[in-house]
Amino acid sequence: MRYTMFDVPVLRNLLRLLAILFLKMIGWRKEGSLPHIPKYVIILAPHTSNWDFFIGLAIAFALKLRAHWLGKDRFFRWPFRGVIRWLGGIPIDRSHSSDIVAQMVQVFKERAKLTIALAPEGTRKKVTYWKSGFYHIARGANVPIVLAFLDYIRKAGGIGAVFNPTGNMEADMEYIRTFYATVTGKYPENQSIPSLMPGKP
Repeated sequence: MRYTMFDVPVLRNLLRLLAILFLKMIGWRKEGSLPHIPKYVIILAPHTSNWDFFIGLAIAFALKLRAHWLGKDRFFRWPFRGVIRWLGGIPIDRSHSSDIVAQMVQVFKERAKLTIALAPEGTRKKVTYWKSGFYHIARGANVPIVLAFLDYIRKAGGIGAVFNPTGNMEADMEYIRTFYATVTGKYPENQSIPSLMPGKP
């Protein structure tokens, strides 16, 4: 496992303290707890505002979430390579989009512990379909999907359901839709209904 900011106890504890203070200042609270499993894909929805990043990051630190994120491999070149990896980044080759799932499945196989955080909507705007990568990565790596949320009505965010994708995409997405049906984004008019494009691998 590569050395990241999560491996620095002083920094990790300081960021958690700052996150908790920030959430109290804006009147938000964290809910749920991290699953006690070594590997999983965590998705965050709905994504309708730039505020989602800051509030979501604060909740992640408050929950002690050690999450990694995906970035274009060109950003991992010298002199930024070490810093971006330290921040939790994992490089992927986007020139072959069909191989991204295979790349991440391989990364999961190579590591004893790994959490990948993804925003399946991919944008703050309303979309017809979610990006399906999170589902296929979890299926290919045989790891669970953790549903994280930000509910602006209740001013609460955190960890919800944990489930293993069955391969029955329609049934699994219905489960995800049911979970997020009671969650409201900052701008509900931009909120997307969890759905994957039919027939897309």
